[in-house]
Amino acid sequence: MTHRRILRTGAKGVLAAAVLGLVAPSAALAANVDGPSVFWKFSVWGNPRAFTAGIEHMAKRLEEETGGNFKVRVFFGEQISKAKENLDGLKAGAFEAAAFCNFYHPGKNPANMVMTMPFLPIPDFDTAWKVRMGLYEHPILKDEMAAWNAMYYVTTNLPQYEFMGKGEPPLKPEDFSGLRVRAGGGVGEAVEKLGAIRQSMPATEVYTAIQRGTIDAESLPYTYAHASYKIHEVADWFTSNMAPGTSDCPVVISKTAWEALPEQYQQLLEDLKPEIREVYKAAYDEADAENLPMFREALTEVVYTDEQLAAFRELGGQPVWDEWVAANKDQFDAQAVLDLVLSLAKGEES
Repeated sequence: MTHRRILRTGAKGVLAAAVLGLVAPSAALAANVDGPSVFWKFSVWGNPRAFTAGIEHMAKRLEEETGGNFKVRVFFGEQISKAKENLDGLKAGAFEAAAFCNFYHPGKNPANMVMTMPFLPIPDFDTAWKVRMGLYEHPILKDEMAAWNAMYYVTTNLPQYEFMGKGEPPLKPEDFSGLRVRAGGGVGEAVEKLGAIRQSMPATEVYTAIQRGTIDAESLPYTYAHASYKIHEVADWFTSNMAPGTSDCPVVISKTAWEALPEQYQQLLEDLKPEIREVYKAAYDEADAENLPMFREALTEVVYTDEQLAAFRELGGQPVWDEWVAANKDQFDAQAVLDLVLSLAKGEES
């Protein structure tokens, strides 16, 4: 059995292959990695979008590099599992890989909830990637996934969230008071400190909730998720510089399925990570270039002053971090997990 290192391509070419489904004819003809026939099922919710670009790219490249021997079928739209039950499905052996969002089920992944802390010092894509991939290596995070027969593979590296809603826009921090806002994890706790009424629901339910007036606003990854779920069609306003935080929706693999792979297939998956990173970076950039002009044309854009942003952080930043550490300190070393995130964000650890 032989294995050749994967040739790297630029982000533009990678994105074309992942999103448009374009594959160079030569890539599909010869196997660079010899091995047995393997078939995996991958569970994810929603339709193909920037969030799934890396997942789709992974599946395509695995098949290419193995001459069709390693196939991954991505099941969209909760076809084989509800979004909140993907970890359960991995534990039960119902499928081999999946994505999940930490705030869909905080009790299943309490340590990973650190990535929902509001106003973490994570200013850009590259920093976010380093923080998340480094965090996945911590024994606490690894053990947490092992309880679900799962292991972290790669991050989908969600962008910073922003808010989008219907009705009068919140032009200053106090305007959030009384708003019914869909926001998960620490971002949800932060808006509660602003007086908002926090709601939690899968992204697939947000459009109808805003349309029917069940909620006033939502917080989703900016800009791709707002557009993917068509929230702008039922909204009146959006924020563009609040950057209240994000969440984590990683790609995870069944430990049983991973351990059953031959070594060369495991190495192939490892070698694909840089490509997947470039796919996500290009996909989110492309989404912003398309969506932001569309939002600005149809909706009221809310841009906060530096003083207002400082007020947001004072109310909903460090206080939420401290409460999270206190609430989890008896379950795991929450301070160590938070400290790791902050040190990775500062570039102090690799």
